[in-house]
Amino acid sequence: MPLGKPAGVRCVQLLADFRCAIFGQPERPAVCLSLRPQLDICGVERVEALRLLAAMEIATAPDSAFTAARKSRLG
Repeated sequence: MPLGKPAGVRCVQLLADFRCAIFGQPERPAVCLSLRPQLDICGVERVEALRLLAAMEIATAPDSAFTAARKSRLG
């Protein structure tokens, strides 16, 4: 994604089985290379990892995206 991946948008390189299509390739973004499996990011199971990643996306989203996400959660 040349301009980066917006919060809440699935990565275009994510395969149906949740593997990265460009893992190990030179075009893989530096931010992806910097991510390492850690308990505070991945949790102990997939559901927990998705919850933690969603929380990180909301926390790092631009203000407008954060406001929209917060409103949708609050109803």
